[in-house]
Amino acid sequence: MDSLTPPQTSKDIAEWISAAALRIEDKVIAWRRDIHANPELSYHETRTAALVAKHLTALGYEVKTGVGDTGVVGVLRGGKPGGCVALRADMDALPVEEKVDVPFASKVKAMWNGQMTGVMHACGHDCHVAILMGVAEILAEYKAELPGTVKLLFQPNEEGHDGRKSGAQAMIDDGALQNPAPSAVLGLHVTSSQASGVIALRPGGLMASADKIRIDVKGKQTHASMPWYGVDPVVTSAQIILALQTIITRQIDSTVTPAVLSISTIHGGLRNNIIPDDVVMEGTLRSHDEGVRADVKKRIEKTARSIAELAGGTATFSTGEGVPVTYNDPALTQWGMRSLGDGVGSDRVHESRPVMGAEDFSLLAKVVPGMFYFLGVTPPDEDPRQAPANHSPLFHVHEPALKYGVRSLAYIAIDYLRRG
Repeated sequence: MDSLTPPQTSKDIAEWISAAALRIEDKVIAWRRDIHANPELSYHETRTAALVAKHLTALGYEVKTGVGDTGVVGVLRGGKPGGCVALRADMDALPVEEKVDVPFASKVKAMWNGQMTGVMHACGHDCHVAILMGVAEILAEYKAELPGTVKLLFQPNEEGHDGRKSGAQAMIDDGALQNPAPSAVLGLHVTSSQASGVIALRPGGLMASADKIRIDVKGKQTHASMPWYGVDPVVTSAQIILALQTIITRQIDSTVTPAVLSISTIHGGLRNNIIPDDVVMEGTLRSHDEGVRADVKKRIEKTARSIAELAGGTATFSTGEGVPVTYNDPALTQWGMRSLGDGVGSDRVHESRPVMGAEDFSLLAKVVPGMFYFLGVTPPDEDPRQAPANHSPLFHVHEPALKYGVRSLAYIAIDYLRRG
């Protein structure tokens, strides 16, 4: 079969895509290295967006830039009638100083929260962009036979930017899932916790919801030698922190869903001999069930308020903008696991355990049915259990894994539209 001739059967399509992915592998790796060496923080992805837009335009896509601030949408209308499916890649990097010894390591620095810091694609979004650019090229070659429309979403700000909405929500608000409206959205995330080229997913909750929580404890300032003249918010806060741990371990049915509640910062006081007026603590709540998520929030507020009142003070509870559970539509995912197996080989596709990390892909999947999966990028000679995790300054990628990202996304996009 001519590798440049779009095929007709599922088996031939998989083989054709595999050959095409190999043909453009060096190009995908080059894009990834270029983006990696030039990382951009959330809502500053202008260079990356321009690279994407130029590529899509050259391939004949309908391109819209500035979607959700710095996002890019590319639309490819196939030569045959059919539905619409969306594929998503996130573009932003992290305020992390790279410690990986590669020729294309990032030397970029930028201002983050008032401090100059290194910038690095420590979560692999450079891979996501390069993979989807490769998918765009393969789909463009298949355009005449494509039964429907593919919409590519290159998204800003997945990592979160305090005070601004997530990139997924910004793109939704800007109409990224309209005109045409997809009936499904698909995406992937590279991970160091799996061997190179291994794909993992599960129906239902794949990744946790994430809420930034804050508790403000108000006491009454006094001299530390005479605590009875005041209300000590430091001791009160310590009691609250300990009591919060019993919400997960003693109040929530552990057979329903995994959940994590962590207090990560606590601030209060200026001198060793002054009991302060206030203490502020912040942390994160993670869950795989929206009902449990809401229930735990109520219990946090009640616990903090009750303990503070017993001490003679007050406590107020608030949450920042969070993201819901990354929920894989069960029917879509059952089909998707079979389709991924057809596209890259069933031996590469496994069922994932629930992951406590979070993803704003979850917001896209609340608008239309979604399916999200992980792609392993840890080199074959390393133990994924010991490899530096995503967000580490030592996070690194086995680049031969990228072709499996290209193959899998290209195949399931075509297969989804062919199934009608």
